[in-house]
Amino acid sequence: MTSRTRQVVPTLPGLSSGEAAERLAADGPNIVAAPPRRGVLSRVARQLADPLVALLLIAGTVTAVLRDLPDTIIIVLVVAVNTVIGVVQEVRADAAIAALDQLAAPNARVVRDGRDQIVPAADLVRGDHVRLEAGDVVPADLELTEAQRATFDESSLTGESVPVHRGVAETAGAGVVLTSGRAAGTVVRTGAASALGRVAELVARTRPGPTPLQRRIAALGRMLGLTAVAVSAVVFALGLLAGQPLVRMAITAVSLVVAAVPESLPAVVTLALALGARRMAGTRAIPRRLHAVETLGSVTVIASDKTGTLTENQMTVQQAVTADGSRYTISGSGYDPAGEITGPDGVVAIVPADLRDLARGGVLCNDAGLLPPDGERTRWTAVGDPMEAALLAFAGRCGLNPAGDSSAAPRVAEHPFDQTRRRMTTVHRLASGGFLTVAKGAPESLLDPGTDAGLLTAAADLAAGGLRVLAIVTAVSADAPDPECPPPLHAAGLVGIGDPLRATARDTAAAFARSGVRLVLITGDHPGTAAAIGTELGLFGPGDRVARGDTGPLTAEQITHTRVYARTQPEQKLDIIAALQARGEVVAMTGDGVNDAPALRRADIGVAMGGGTEVARQAAELVLLDDNLATVAKAIGEGRRIYDNIRRFLRYAMAGGVAELIVMLAGPLLGMPLALLPAQLLWINLLTHGVPGVALGAEPADADVLRRPPRSPQESVLGAGLLRDILVGGAVVAAVTLVAGVTADAMGLPWQSVMFLVLGLAQLGVALAVRARPTAGTSRNWSLIGAVVVCVLLQLAGVLTGPLQALLGTEPLTAATILVCCGIAVIPGLALRLTDRRPLTSSVRPVPPGPDALSP
Repeated sequence: MTSRTRQVVPTLPGLSSGEAAERLAADGPNIVAAPPRRGVLSRVARQLADPLVALLLIAGTVTAVLRDLPDTIIIVLVVAVNTVIGVVQEVRADAAIAALDQLAAPNARVVRDGRDQIVPAADLVRGDHVRLEAGDVVPADLELTEAQRATFDESSLTGESVPVHRGVAETAGAGVVLTSGRAAGTVVRTGAASALGRVAELVARTRPGPTPLQRRIAALGRMLGLTAVAVSAVVFALGLLAGQPLVRMAITAVSLVVAAVPESLPAVVTLALALGARRMAGTRAIPRRLHAVETLGSVTVIASDKTGTLTENQMTVQQAVTADGSRYTISGSGYDPAGEITGPDGVVAIVPADLRDLARGGVLCNDAGLLPPDGERTRWTAVGDPMEAALLAFAGRCGLNPAGDSSAAPRVAEHPFDQTRRRMTTVHRLASGGFLTVAKGAPESLLDPGTDAGLLTAAADLAAGGLRVLAIVTAVSADAPDPECPPPLHAAGLVGIGDPLRATARDTAAAFARSGVRLVLITGDHPGTAAAIGTELGLFGPGDRVARGDTGPLTAEQITHTRVYARTQPEQKLDIIAALQARGEVVAMTGDGVNDAPALRRADIGVAMGGGTEVARQAAELVLLDDNLATVAKAIGEGRRIYDNIRRFLRYAMAGGVAELIVMLAGPLLGMPLALLPAQLLWINLLTHGVPGVALGAEPADADVLRRPPRSPQESVLGAGLLRDILVGGAVVAAVTLVAGVTADAMGLPWQSVMFLVLGLAQLGVALAVRARPTAGTSRNWSLIGAVVVCVLLQLAGVLTGPLQALLGTEPLTAATILVCCGIAVIPGLALRLTDRRPLTSSVRPVPPGPDALSP
């Protein structure tokens, strides 16, 4: 019978750094497909294709044919400014996405200069030797030189859903995922020449579709456009009845449509999302898709993994128990092999043989490595699984030389760790003759309840203290055994590995509670470990129960009233997320392992740890470069800020549109046949919907952004009273404008110019009124203030300078009249600011009662 276990290639020679640099310069970077660059003309064409802009172009054509020079100039100016703003926004959004893609680019583990290094995948060259572990994405086409039960998910290339086995001398294409086992290989093709590159070239020009928010905004724009067209038709009819010229009323109607609807809204939304993504990147949270920015604002539940998320991911062996029951405490910092061992009688000067044998077993049954500090690293760093790296540091603290022990007992066969058996087994050739079999894994899967009852009790005690417990068992045989069916194994002992909570973990859990976001812990760890961590975080208290995934399917009742889950399998994480979503929750899932990838994909937003597996990062929509859950709290605040600013822009821009519609409808009823000329409407639209509107997207977060419930995803973008605020604001602006016009007419003043000045200034005042109320010490949004000041000056210039008077059809006003107009225009903004104390937020439905309910 042929063995199913392949032999290990002991050494990979690797390139030198100089050779790699030469080949990189010759072949170029390992970039699969660069995003297509959209030309300036195509960007301009996209802006001009907007239906509302097309209407404006039609109006401009009409005025040009009729030789109406002032209106033609204004229309051309409005189109030009809107197009420039739209193109600039699109360029900035594309640049932001490109920068985020660069930050989230994958790394690869290669052998250069005779040692393992972590380099950007883009820096790989032909001849590099790459090491892969379960969960890694193959970064370039590899000819395999090592394959330990290696199976690859090639669905990204072939569409075949069943993983395939690959062996030595076979090729693993770029983009496939190593789903189990371990492999290494030589890079033979990179970039566009790779298997993934050839496929990617076919789809490189495909752009992502609009986000859900953008679709809602587009639907809102269509509804507003139809409404504005209907109202403009009424204005057109009233003007004709009042004896106004047909052409002028046609131009007025079209101009009113464009002025009343915030046609720049889709571009503003895209820019707000892109800038928000850039700000998130500044907090070490990298959105891989723009709609992740939107989703974050409505997250109600965070299902968090433990290791590397809530904890430091600097795992250390803190406790060790040998086969005879002797217990030792090991101290040290992170993965530094220097440390101290304390036994029952105090500090150990000479490490006992049985403790050294336990540590040696952890070295041999191990695929990790340790990198010492150098110019770029300030501390010892793990290469590979952090738990296995902790075993190497533990061996160093026991006085062993991990590299020397591995060389003295070379591995000849192995059965990699799998989730079902919860163990890893390796076979080693001994220098003295014979073979040593070592297995490590969960104590309950390796220890015998009869002969190892004492160790099982000790394991339960260690787990109850919040430690991850591994059992190590060994056996010596004359012949090389099959690692799947090893000879009887005898306990060498236990190690308790601790991963301390991050210093910010408790504060982060409290911050989530204050913001109405529930934190749920889902881990594959021992129930005692999960309970201990849950207790430290305030998620688990007296009388609470840990839901265990290894005791059968989880019920809906368990999921509803559970905050801590232990021994969960990947498919059970899916069940938990699906059950939470069925309750109407918006779920964010965090994780870093290959087993987390399905849940990351299933959640409303997947959050991957930057130091985790590449498959987890590819499945997620948000990558945390610092592996710190506290960053998610900041990102949620940023998501809410973005949504608030979009609603803030809607409140400002749509209130102005409502005001213009009311003024144009009510004007004829008050004896003013044409309240405002087309050029005047377009000028106001140019000033108010341009730079000030964009500047609103940069408003800081409100002071209570993380002390209020998340918004409901089912709620309209105009919900939570925003539509009422828009109508009220528009009515107030229209009222003061009409009052000013009627009063000016009665006094014999140029009433149309007065209304033009008051309407424009009042809208700019609303922009200042809807500003955020940030925390003390937060810098003001000076771009908004500057934009408003400039636009106020331009609005005044419309009635003060001869060229603009001729262009807009205005008449000069006295200084006293202008001062009175300014005083009247301040009223709407001042009234809105003084009476509105509510944040621009939506409310979320209350959390059902239960022991897991948190008070916001």
